Amino acid sequence: MPHKSKTQRAKAAQAHKNRKDREIRDAKAAERAAQMKSEEPKKKKGFGKAKNEEEKKPSNDNKQKSEEKAKEKPNKERFKFIKEVRAEMKRVTWPTRQDVIRWTGVVIFALVFFGVYVAILDNIIITPLLVGVTSLGA
Repeated sequence: MPHKSKTQRAKAAQAHKNRKDREIRDAKAAERAAQMKSEEPKKKKGFGKAKNEEEKKPSNDNKQKSEEKAKEKPNKERFKFIKEVRAEMKRVTWPTRQDVIRWTGVVIFALVFFGVYVAILDNIIITPLLVGVTSLGA
């Protein structure tokens, strides 16, 4: 059996994670729907105004629930960025040690080559040319 490439493994891992996330999300949605059914009283159909004062004003329970949700949200949001960064770093295809050494050598060679090229251009060609032009008195 041939080995999968890093990209193929990363794609397979991401697909597995997406499947798992979808299952968790579906389970939470079903749980939330069941909880909403048990908590909410049946609403009246129609477009008429509320007959009781209680129906017009939001209850204290609703206010408390919205306050609790507002308090919980920052806690979940606080670590969301870090979790996303960790997930993204798992998807990165890192170079091997041999690749890093090879490309480091290429960069050092390029720096030395262009350093020598600029030094030769400056000291052997441009400087004598400038000296010759200035000695002409122009």
